[in-house]
Amino acid sequence: MRVLIVEDDAKLAGYLEQALREEGYAVDVARTGTEGSLLAGTEPYDVVVLDVLLPGKNGFQIVAETREAGVRTPILMLTARDDKASIVQSLDLGADDYVTKPFSFDELLARVRALARRGGSVRVEVLRYADVELDRLKHTARRGKADLNLTAKEFALLEQFLLRPEIVLRRTELLEKVWDLQLDPDSNVVDVHVGNLRRKLAGASGAPLLHTARGVGFVLRAGGPE
Repeated sequence: MRVLIVEDDAKLAGYLEQALREEGYAVDVARTGTEGSLLAGTEPYDVVVLDVLLPGKNGFQIVAETREAGVRTPILMLTARDDKASIVQSLDLGADDYVTKPFSFDELLARVRALARRGGSVRVEVLRYADVELDRLKHTARRGKADLNLTAKEFALLEQFLLRPEIVLRRTELLEKVWDLQLDPDSNVVDVHVGNLRRKLAGASGAPLLHTARGVGFVLRAGGPE
């Protein structure tokens, strides 16, 4: 799942980014309202976490512009505890929920999960290809009758492959989707994690399913790489 954080407080934004990534989310951070509005209106996020007070455009403007553009991505507002007027205005403009500062991360994560389940458009929650099944809500995966014990990154990788089976995914594309390009493009981290995922998929059935497209990337395909 992809989350956009729009927050100008560097410390808070960094804390939220790290915490959400540790939970397995792909995270983008915008430090200004202008950048946040652009990303929220053009990129496919599952949830937007949006502060009210921002440089450039404020949170109210971003909610209004996003909804006027027809984008239905769930929006979670960050508001001051004693600012009831901001809460009411945010919800009236189209925000879906709010958390008051200061907040616990457990509370914010629970609300992010709830909004992601609700979704802003039709979303397939159970992905299937061949004998592999991944449940995006329950965060479970299996091949045939065998459960797959996947790390957060392996789960995110498998999700990407199941979203586009039989299509070669480039290493740089996987870096962007799963690691948000926070790593050196020359790093072998994608190969290492794909290798681990490949072994787990093969161990559950014995038949190869995840293949290497030499010099390009990887492909999920039953029957061979072609």
